[in-house]
Amino acid sequence: MIRRLASLLAGVAVVLAAAGAAAEPATLIADRVALERDGALVAEGDVEVFYGETRLRAQRIRYDRARDSLAFEGPLQLDEGEGFVMIADAAELSRDLREGVLEGARLVLGRQLQLAADTVARGEGRYTRLERSVASSCRVCPDSPTPLWEIRAREVVHDQLEQQIHFDRAQFRVFGVPIVYLPRLRVPAPGNVRTSGFLVPRLRATSDLGPGLRMPYFVELADDRDLTLTPYLAQGRTATMELRYRQAFRRGDVEISGGLSRDSIRPDAVRGFVLGEGRFAVGAQTALDLRLEAASDRTYLDDYGHTSRDLLTSGATLERITRDDARRAEALVFRSLRSDAVNPERANRVARGRWTRRFEMPGLGGVMRTRLDALALHRAARSDVTGRDMARARAAADWRRDWILPGGIEAGLAGELVADHYAIRRDSRFARHVARVTPQAALELRWPWHRTESSGAVQVIEPVAQLVWARPTAPAVPNEDSRIVEFDEGNLFALDRAPGADNRELGRRASLGISWTRISPGGWSAALAIGRVYRAGDGAQFTDLSGLSGRRSDWLAAMRIDNGAGLSITNRALFDSDLSITKAESRVGWRTSRLELATSLATIAEEPAENRPRGSSEWSFDAGYAFTDALSARVDWRYDLASGEAQRGGIGMELRNECALVDVSLSRRFATSTRVEPSTNFGLSVELLGFGGASPGASGGCGT
Repeated sequence: MIRRLASLLAGVAVVLAAAGAAAEPATLIADRVALERDGALVAEGDVEVFYGETRLRAQRIRYDRARDSLAFEGPLQLDEGEGFVMIADAAELSRDLREGVLEGARLVLGRQLQLAADTVARGEGRYTRLERSVASSCRVCPDSPTPLWEIRAREVVHDQLEQQIHFDRAQFRVFGVPIVYLPRLRVPAPGNVRTSGFLVPRLRATSDLGPGLRMPYFVELADDRDLTLTPYLAQGRTATMELRYRQAFRRGDVEISGGLSRDSIRPDAVRGFVLGEGRFAVGAQTALDLRLEAASDRTYLDDYGHTSRDLLTSGATLERITRDDARRAEALVFRSLRSDAVNPERANRVARGRWTRRFEMPGLGGVMRTRLDALALHRAARSDVTGRDMARARAAADWRRDWILPGGIEAGLAGELVADHYAIRRDSRFARHVARVTPQAALELRWPWHRTESSGAVQVIEPVAQLVWARPTAPAVPNEDSRIVEFDEGNLFALDRAPGADNRELGRRASLGISWTRISPGGWSAALAIGRVYRAGDGAQFTDLSGLSGRRSDWLAAMRIDNGAGLSITNRALFDSDLSITKAESRVGWRTSRLELATSLATIAEEPAENRPRGSSEWSFDAGYAFTDALSARVDWRYDLASGEAQRGGIGMELRNECALVDVSLSRRFATSTRVEPSTNFGLSVELLGFGGASPGASGGCGT
């Protein structure tokens, strides 16, 4: 009761004292309030002052009405919101708390960066000046009083409006040892994610270019666009300038990266690249995607660590998708990085349009889907066969309806009709114009058996049989988009297993399979599926490697186990009647709060028709482990068991605490189709946390 009365009297007194001098009064709350003979107001014991969004706590405050100032005895804490907190031993401030001097003060910004000084001056409600200051975001413990890093300066000015920190005669120290002296230094305050200045430098060392340093400089051109310039120097072996431009629009954004180099890899040529992308909303549910990818030669992007992809794609795509309607038009240009000899033979210019519509079928019931598709391909070569150009127009419709029969049997009827017309140039193996009509019809029966165990686990066994009728032959056409066919549990009962439109699955056939699934309340789940396709005749439609060739396909077997606690095991295999494996892939994953591990083994037989002259068996291993909240490591490995040669390997470590992020990586890429000689890369980046938009690291505690 006494405290409430004192608070009320104090609030009234401060309001009266401020009358006529400010539009917004301050409010004071304290345990004891006294009015001295000279008219000064003294508040003691858990004192709190509120002025707008500013809040101040202290042990004693004396308000001098004549000077219109406040004297504080600490420890005191001044909190202005938005991550600005000041702690001091004593202070004398104006009544609005926006100007004055603090003794033995410490400024905390964004709960990350701390600046300590003997004397701190507040001015204009915007600037905070610290004399003989030390700045760091590192935790200081009694048994380790020296921070990992610190910046000592003669004077530090924090501009609260611009969110900038200016250092005068700054000295950067690591473990107390001076490393760099800078007469002037400006850095963004915590929370300032867009301001011009240097970004985190990155050290990179490769066997081709030697050790080098990337020093990016960010330029804020406006609120909606920026530019990053990155010079890259590597021990005289390269002089490179890279850039990245970004701009946001009201309905989209663009980002363009590029670079030019003079290096020792190709000393007689100027090398470079351009990678750009943009996405725009051009209407309701309609998007325009733009893409530009180009490089001076086939190894440049890999040499400089931008990407290891072996195909560059440029073009535009316009797409509109709704619940029952999808439309897409695209024009693309491709360039292969595998070999300069590949590009004339590859279709390097593609234009395509597609319209798909779904609706309920009147009268028959079920769902009908119609498709219109147009495609044009162009090659740079002009010779017969390898220089083939082609255009295709297609109209298709498919329908499906399901029923539940007595005994729980699910029956489905499906039908499809596809009409194609091809225009072909520079390929003597095919007629100039080819028309093709391929109808199909299917009956599918599923009979799921369900069982619930006493433990609550549920088991489901489902045998499936599908009978398909289709014409046995069709006119020959070039196969541009269906050369590689994957046979798995996802398309075991598909009407057409060809991935594209050029290769149509023909002839009468039957697909048989059975699956078993068990799900327990404890999180365990397991599934097993096996199936096969039988044909009335062998139309030589698929390669042996696909597993679908011949009158009987290979057996398909798939298995999955998940213990609900991080362990997952999957396996998929194709094998023939004598158990010879065509394809097999096994994967084991384990994930805990500290560990992420995945290893897989893939085996593929040889298939010249798919440009695979020899079989391969690859083992891969990826793992990451967090030793503590601050220290983690990662490793990856790719090894070709068939050739006995490694493909790629890498290791890295990351150390992150409350004030620094250190990332070290070492990787080696062995000879590939795009790189004749192997290369080794070393990377190192050190980021001081607490400035700008850097995320704070693991805080930990003293002794951790």
